[in-house]
Amino acid sequence: MLTIKDIMTKEIHSLHSTQSLYLARAMMKTQHIRHIPIVNADQEFVGLLSHRDLLALSVSQLAGIEETEQMELDQHTPIVSVMKTDIVTVSEDLDLSSAIAILLENKYGCLPVVNGENLVGIVTAADFLQLTLDLMQKTDQKHSE
Repeated sequence: MLTIKDIMTKEIHSLHSTQSLYLARAMMKTQHIRHIPIVNADQEFVGLLSHRDLLALSVSQLAGIEETEQMELDQHTPIVSVMKTDIVTVSEDLDLSSAIAILLENKYGCLPVVNGENLVGIVTAADFLQLTLDLMQKTDQKHSE
């Protein structure tokens, strides 16, 4: 049986709650990610910031706000003031069927993976899509032999 450990991303791009939204936006852009787990100094998971959260916080360009003004606002806004803290986490040993059910039932885009309180990985909807693609390609190979 496949578990979270089999597909999770272990190289996690995380930030601390005292860091700024500006840094979070920059990380999402440069690392091409949509979710940033937030940890404390002991690498314990304390919250999550998503691309959707940042979009909701952005001042609309239709309001006449320049990009530089948005950057200025972001530089002075700590992540702790906007991050979500009521996030479901999972262990590495959780079976993938249960994880998929959690994602679907709650309409989540990711699940932070913890060992105790320590962040050890993250699994996203994209990880499940990659797994599906891999399995489909293996099935297609077997049928073509």
